[in-house]
Amino acid sequence: MSSTGRTSGEDSQPAPGRDRTNVRGEATRELILLTAERLFAERGIEAVPLRDIGLAADQKNNFAVQYHFGDREKLVQAIAEYRARALMEVNTRLIADLVTGGQVPTVGDFVRAFVTALSSNLDEHSYFLPFISRYISERGGYAGLEDTVPTGSVAMLRSILLRLLPDHPPSLLDERWEILFTSAVHTLARYQVALRKEALRAPLGSLREDLVRTLTAGLETPPLQIDLPQDAQCRQEPSKASS
Repeated sequence: MSSTGRTSGEDSQPAPGRDRTNVRGEATRELILLTAERLFAERGIEAVPLRDIGLAADQKNNFAVQYHFGDREKLVQAIAEYRARALMEVNTRLIADLVTGGQVPTVGDFVRAFVTALSSNLDEHSYFLPFISRYISERGGYAGLEDTVPTGSVAMLRSILLRLLPDHPPSLLDERWEILFTSAVHTLARYQVALRKEALRAPLGSLREDLVRTLTAGLETPPLQIDLPQDAQCRQEPSKASS
C-alpha cells in the first residue's frame, strides 16, 4: 500500500484521459487507412494526393496522413498489412481444419482455402481486392509488400504446397503461386466492381468454384520438359577437337 492509500498497481494505471486519446488516435488512423484503400482502389495509387485522403477522412489538419503514416509508401504497406494478416489467419485456419479433421488436403483443398479466404474481402466495406489489383497493375508485381505478410504463415503454407507437389521444383511452384495469387485477385476484384455496379454475369459460388478448378489445374500441371534444339545441344557438348 502506498502512502496515498492506493496500491502500486493502481499508481501504474494510465490516466483515463490518456486512454481516450489513444483510442481516438487509433480510430483516426484506421479511418484514414480505410479511406486511402478506397481512393487508391478507385483512382489509382499514384493518382491520389495524400491531402485528398485526409479531406475524405474528415481530417481538418492537411498533414494528418503524414502524421499517422509518414508517407505514401508506408500508408500503402499499412493497408496491405492490415488486410494480409486477417487473410492469412483465415487461410491457415481452413487448412488446419482439414488436417485436424483427419483429412489429407489435396491441391484443390489448398487452392479452395486460399480463394475462400480472399473472397472474405468481398464485403461492401472492403476495397482491398481492387486496391491490391491496382498495386499489381501499376507496379508490375508485389515488390515492396514482402514484409506485410506474416512470414510464419507463408512458410507453413509453402511447405504444405511443396509436400503436395513433390515433383515440382520449388522455384516453379513459387512462380505458379504468384500466377495463382494474381489471377485470383484480378478475378475477384473484377467481380466486386461488377457487384457494386449490379452488373454480375454469374453468382459468386459458380465463379469461385470455376476459379478453384482452373488454378488447381495450373498448379498441378507437370513441369515442362524443355527439349533443346539439335544445334543448341551440339553447342553444349564438348568439342571432340578440344578433347
